Amino acid sequence: MKDNVTEEHLYLAFSRQYRDSIFPLHTSISLFLLSYCDCKLFKVFLVPTGEDVGDECVTENLAGDLELHLISRCQLPLVVQSCTLPAVVVKDDRFCRAGLSVVLRHIIQKTFEADPAKKDLLELLGFKKTCLKACAEVSQWTRLCEISIPLAVERFLTASPEHCQAIPPDILLFERKLGEPVRVHNDDKIRRQKLQQQKAGAKAAVPVLGEEATEELKPGEAPQHPPSSLELSVAFSKLLAQESPDAINREAPHIRRTKTSDLPLLDHVFAEGLYFTVADLVLLPCIHQFLVSSKKQGRNLVNLPLISSWYRRVQEVPGVKKAAGKCNMELLQLPELMSAPEEELQDPSSVPDELEEDNEDSHFIGGPRPTMTKLMENGIEAKFSPHPCPNWTLDWTSLPSAVSPGEGKMSRDRALRKQQQLNNLVAAVTKLAKPGDVIVDFCSGGGHVGIVLAYMMPSCQVVLIENKELSLIRAKDRSDELGLNNIWFIQANLDYFNGNFNIGVALHACGVATDMVIEHCLRARAAFVVSPCCYGFIQNTVKFKYPRSHQFKEILSYKEHMILCRFADQTAVQLPPERRLIGKQCMGLVDLDRAWAAEEHNYSVQVMSMEPESCSPKNNMFVGIPT
Repeated sequence: MKDNVTEEHLYLAFSRQYRDSIFPLHTSISLFLLSYCDCKLFKVFLVPTGEDVGDECVTENLAGDLELHLISRCQLPLVVQSCTLPAVVVKDDRFCRAGLSVVLRHIIQKTFEADPAKKDLLELLGFKKTCLKACAEVSQWTRLCEISIPLAVERFLTASPEHCQAIPPDILLFERKLGEPVRVHNDDKIRRQKLQQQKAGAKAAVPVLGEEATEELKPGEAPQHPPSSLELSVAFSKLLAQESPDAINREAPHIRRTKTSDLPLLDHVFAEGLYFTVADLVLLPCIHQFLVSSKKQGRNLVNLPLISSWYRRVQEVPGVKKAAGKCNMELLQLPELMSAPEEELQDPSSVPDELEEDNEDSHFIGGPRPTMTKLMENGIEAKFSPHPCPNWTLDWTSLPSAVSPGEGKMSRDRALRKQQQLNNLVAAVTKLAKPGDVIVDFCSGGGHVGIVLAYMMPSCQVVLIENKELSLIRAKDRSDELGLNNIWFIQANLDYFNGNFNIGVALHACGVATDMVIEHCLRARAAFVVSPCCYGFIQNTVKFKYPRSHQFKEILSYKEHMILCRFADQTAVQLPPERRLIGKQCMGLVDLDRAWAAEEHNYSVQVMSMEPESCSPKNNMFVGIPT
């Protein structure tokens, strides 16, 4: 265990206590993970969401062996006050991590860094450490785990008996996902092992590790009732740091010759597939509370055989029962369930449409000309406003090297183009900003925009928001080198920033992220300077539907709008000039739709080209001002 670990403060919301959980469930989930990791590196604060409460309102056992401190929201560090909890911040620092997934991933990483012997904890982050890394706006799975299921269970637990008859649709969606085939990296060998097992007549028993087992496995100890399926054998061998016996056997020649398309699919063992991840630790406190409440109501769980099996299986993972005991979670011993007859199952159509995968065909045939012609016939063409200061530039040679984007590993040509892009955004922000303004650099990456703004405008407060931790750490290192004290760093998805600000900035916000930035600015009645990117990644999400403006909705269908988006990405310099021109026109039409949507909220919006246009193939820029 390392002794020089910096203490960090973890802030958790507290609205109420319900049975053996603290609401919101994000708080119970965070405390459960701390117990599972046996992590005491954080000073933990509960932040009441309502009126002030006393220490006596929190039952000690719910936090295990952690010491909890109560603090009012007005006492939070200013950077934390701008974020949705949970949030973590180094004491007296300006670097904050916010949002459930970001905080949980940080707890795991921090615990491992403090004690590298706990290598098994890193496995919780999944393949390439990407488990729950994608933001909830673009990842249906992250949204289900991080937002939908916790909120659905909270509503289920607090609803009056006459309003909680049906199983929440999000729980049914999880049940359905547990029944989907598993795709894992390099699964070909495991699927061949499964085929060989099937050919040998192996019994496909229900994958449960013995209902009567009450004592938890110790690390490295094998289950009393060995897994009966190949998937379970592989999953638990990894958990117990053992080699799966099935993995040692060499496949028979006829098995090796079998086409991949003819191999049997793999079944779920845990939430994400074969392996135990942080997603299981997020879902367990939620599903546990749902099952406890359902049992008290005498509810038949015949609709949820896969969730019931998953719930029993997770209990056999080393460390889970111990963590549950610390948090006073009395895990249930559920009976083995078989699927109900089809007529008894809850109607799957009760799953909300917004939770379904978008089945609309995204492989479009034909070019953009029919769509562009349709718009022209209705008087709509791409419109670009003149650049207000096309020749304005920073004197880069006089600035410290840490301000320049060339500080990184960029080539000289790329650094020059990045400087030209920054000239455009900084010029626009300089015209809008006043002393004391708060400027937010959304999707900040390594801080190219935010650091220049903080250095050039010392009387303004600049906030960098970025989901990628390493990028934000690089930005902070550059800021520290410059000695900037008017800058904050927030690692979070955009939705977890809720602070007030005056100007929002984003350079090459990818796909839907541009619309998320604009929406944040509209809600805050803030001006915005935004350069979009990755038009081809635009698609309908839970919160955003396309086209955006009333004018475009009256003329174009979603599919026609997507045609424009796909061809708006056809602006690379190596493409023929005619195709680049069509791509630029498509960019202009997509951004005109966005501009008109913002104007419906009483904004004045101009769409212009950055100067010189060669600074980027994605050279459009919005400037929006509330009227």
